[in-house]
Formats: sequence, structure tokens, C-alpha cells
Amino acid sequence: MTRILERSRVLHRRAEQLLPGGVDSPVRAFQSVGGEPPLVVRAEGAYLWDADGNKYLDYFGSWGPMILGHAAPHVVRAVQEAAARGTSFGASTPAEAELAEMVHTAFPSVEMLRFVSSGTEAAMSAIRLARAFTGRKFFVKFEGCYHGHSDALLVKAGSGVATLGIPGSAGVPEEAIQHTLALPYNDVSAVEAAFSRYQDKIACVIVEPVVGNAGCIPPQPGYLQALREITERSGALLVFDEVMTGFRLALGGAQEVYGIRPDMTCLGKILGGGLTCGAFGGRAEIMRMLAPLGPVYQAGTLSGNPLAMAAGIATVGHLIEHRDTVYPQLEKTSAAIAEGVAQIARKHGVALTTNRAGSMFTWFFSGEPITSYASATRCDTKAFAAFHRAMLDQGVWLPPSQFEAAFVGLAHGEMEVRATLEAAQCAMETLAPARKVD
Repeated sequence: MTRILERSRVLHRRAEQLLPGGVDSPVRAFQSVGGEPPLVVRAEGAYLWDADGNKYLDYFGSWGPMILGHAAPHVVRAVQEAAARGTSFGASTPAEAELAEMVHTAFPSVEMLRFVSSGTEAAMSAIRLARAFTGRKFFVKFEGCYHGHSDALLVKAGSGVATLGIPGSAGVPEEAIQHTLALPYNDVSAVEAAFSRYQDKIACVIVEPVVGNAGCIPPQPGYLQALREITERSGALLVFDEVMTGFRLALGGAQEVYGIRPDMTCLGKILGGGLTCGAFGGRAEIMRMLAPLGPVYQAGTLSGNPLAMAAGIATVGHLIEHRDTVYPQLEKTSAAIAEGVAQIARKHGVALTTNRAGSMFTWFFSGEPITSYASATRCDTKAFAAFHRAMLDQGVWLPPSQFEAAFVGLAHGEMEVRATLEAAQCAMETLAPARKVD
């Protein structure tokens, strides 16, 4: 059924008068999938409600951090209690050290850390610190990996950049990216070649250990181990951008799952229970180069904000306390959803490749394996757009891009699994015969 979006439409037109495209982040736009975006007015558990009263089963979860579900009661209480004491101090609070201890418990490689307000800040700060620590200028990133919108990192990025078909971004001068080496993901030989050519000039390799911003693309066996070996051999640092994977694939993120100890780690909104929060951290000898201890400057008035710290302690504390049940439940539910829809696609003869890592996954409308950004871009984005619209009409809201991962939280249960599969059954029937396997 087509949902009535009259109020959302009016509100979106209003927003368009003052906000470019009517949005404050391009990934919220529906340009690549068609239709008009509902405007959300509230959320609870696994569901969103729009301004017209329509209810949606949510599979983007504020782009990953709502692992406990929206408006988890104990998280809401923690934020309310913190807000009653003051929303921002510009001074240090005991909560910062408490949450930092929790992060260290989950990520032993993070011996010291600094809180920031976003994943973008975390990644750009980690690069600056890596350059200072090594005394080198170049760094390696990978095609389709998105590490925020700072100039040097906005090269062959995924996420909204891939969705909108922008190769980088206007306004980024060549001088800002002259030391950025963008390589294909899952290609060890390309990394070896880059280090052979630039030898002692590469400060670090930054990578999403499981790509989430070109759709979900897990590492091939041995790939992350190879990155670890190459960087150790050359004296470069290995930086894991776990903004998406941190606390999600496992309590200790991808580095726990794949058994890799990076030199530095970036974390994002899940760390603050969905509030504006991020962090970067790693080996103590590296982190001690930050001001006020060392010469690398980084600052932020809202870093360690008391509301974000309260939400983070409530969220991460729950994950630590219940880790033995949380992650098996997420695995079971995610497998049932991802594989269930894949079976429906096969039944209808629709070419679909399903990539999943823990509670993040992507349905790629393609008949070939998706192991890199290049293979992701060959997917049938028109088929995905049709599927997205059909699922939305059935009340299931997927990320509005073929190049974004979907996320499952603890609020998704058996009822949500059934609703998703029923919606997918209807949606697959709407796909044109031309998009089916012969």
C-alpha cells in the first residue's frame, strides 16, 4: 500500500526553503531510491513514526548506534537525570573517566583515548596524530570506505558520496589530498605496491575493518592480518575505523572478531547511545602526543558532553553486563532476517547477493560476489530503489541507498522478523521481470 505523507510533504517543503535539499545530511535524502522521505517525529524500540502517523520498522537505526533500540528506558532515564544537572559545562566530569574505563574493557588495544563529538572528528584526529607520531605525510585509505567529511579523507569515499555519484567533493583542493592514497579494498597486492613505492613515507593505513559505507563488505580471509603485517613491517600505524563495527560485531568490535590489534581505533555514535559522541584512542605512547601532554593539538567544547557520557555509560554498560546474551541474540535475529529475504529472492528468481557481518548487512541486487567498492557499484541500483519503495510501502524502512549497511538491534524480535519477511515477499513480487535471473 502507498502511505499518505501529506504532513511530511508539507514539512519537507518548509525545510527545503532553508536547508539544502531539505536535509542536514545527504544520506537522509531519497534521491537514489525515489519517492519522498517521511519526516520522523518519534521512535521507540525497533520502530519509527512519521508526521502523518505512519509506523515503520527501522533498519538503519540512526545509521548504526541504536543497538538497544530507540528510547531504551534506562538510557532515557540516564539522559534525563544528566540534563537536570546541566547540559554542558566546558569542564571535565567524572563520567568521562567512567566511560573511558568501559571502552578500555571492551577494547584492550585502546590504552588511552579522547572523546570527541563525531566519527568525522575521530578519524581526522587519528590521522593527524599518526602523522605526528611517525613523522610521515602519506596515508592509505580504501575505496568505498567513508571516514567522515574532512578534506583529506573525502577521496573515493562511499556512503552518501557513492549514492550521489560524487567522485570526491567540490571545494576540496588538490593540495589537501595530495598525500592520500586510495586503494581497492580486499586487495593485498595493491597495499604491498603502495608501500613499495612510498616506502618510509606512509604514516598509517586507515580502514573500516568491515566496510559499511559502500554497503556491508566483510574482509576476505587473511586481509586484515596482511594489513597488520605490512604496517608493522614498515613502521606505519594501523587505524581501525570502528564507528560502525565497534560494540556491534562484538563487544570489542571487529578487532575482537578477527583477532587483530590495531595501533589506533576510531569509535562513533554507538559509544554515546546515539547522542553526539565519538572517540579515538590506542597505544598510550601515541596518545600521549596529544595536548596538553604533547605537541598535537585537538580540542572540542562539547567533547565528553555530560548527556552523551550518561547515555554512553547506560548503553555500553548494558552491553558489557549482558554480552553473553546480547551478541548471540543479535546474531540469531540478523541471520534470520538477512538469509530469510535472500531465500525469498531466490524463490522469485531475483539476483541478490547478501553480505552480513554480525548485526549489519546489505542486500546487493547483483548476481556476483560483492568484495569491493568496484563490485558494489555494478549492482542494479534501480532494482534496489524499487525494492526500497516497495518495502517502505509495507512499513519497513531500509537505508535509502544500495551503498549503506542495514542494522539490527535488540528490539528486533520474532515479530519483526516475520513482518520483514512478509514485506519482502510482497516487495519481490513487484520487481520487473527484467531484473530476474534467467
